[in-house]
Amino acid sequence: MAAPYHHSRPSVCDHRLVLAVAVFLTAAACAGVAEARYGAGRSTPVAAIVSEDLYSSLFPHRDDVNCSKGFYTYASFIRATRKFPKFGGTGDLVTRKREIAAFLAQISQETTGGWATAPDGPYMWGLCFKDEISPQSSYCDATNKKWPCYPGKSYNGRGPIQLSWNYNYGPAGEALGFDGLRNPELVSTCPDTAFQTALWFWMTPRQPMPSCHQVMVGEYCPSTADAAANRTAGFGLVTNIINGGLECNIANNERVNGRIGFYRRYCQVFGIHVGPNLDCAHQLPYS
Repeated sequence: MAAPYHHSRPSVCDHRLVLAVAVFLTAAACAGVAEARYGAGRSTPVAAIVSEDLYSSLFPHRDDVNCSKGFYTYASFIRATRKFPKFGGTGDLVTRKREIAAFLAQISQETTGGWATAPDGPYMWGLCFKDEISPQSSYCDATNKKWPCYPGKSYNGRGPIQLSWNYNYGPAGEALGFDGLRNPELVSTCPDTAFQTALWFWMTPRQPMPSCHQVMVGEYCPSTADAAANRTAGFGLVTNIINGGLECNIANNERVNGRIGFYRRYCQVFGIHVGPNLDCAHQLPYS
């Protein structure tokens, strides 16, 4: 595992001392105290591209009664991006917009509440769910001794990127300042932590995989093995990094098509071209 990005400050929802003056943040921080303290007013590279009004238009159903009403707030999203300033802040304006569009598309498919005939169309229902529906297991890899599972805990998909498995919860928590193995539920109870884990996953390379960020900003250099596996740069390679074992090297995969549908919509909204290699139908997965 490569060294994670930006882990100098604990999560705003970590329920510990975060300031030298020993101000103790309780769970209420997730409900509003943190919003007042770390409001979204200060400009960031992402906020300069995605305003609160635009965010609301991209995710018009996120607060529906059958979705995670009130969870995926704009303020939490922008606060999370401050911990990862290279996200949406690398390259020219088109590159920055394309990376943001790709990230939003991937988390939209991971959390979608849409269907083919959904009101407003299937690609208007991103950021609906915060917990995996009917997980098939506790996602505990007992062979991983570095990040051992904690008794009674489940590492099923949670948050925007649907963070899964103990070997992701452990390092995500270490990087962001919370105990991901003992408190995995924080990813679906604290919006700040939820978005931070999604961006941590996006920004962090895992050998032999590059990070999603590296792919989308032109920093990916394919190895000999990558070339042989047809793992070419583009949105499709990001899908391979996120869920290639279940979705790539498969023709006309429904989930891949969903990711592409969201991505096309967001690129259109941002006024940019989608770029090359949208799917991973002919890419071998990493594992």
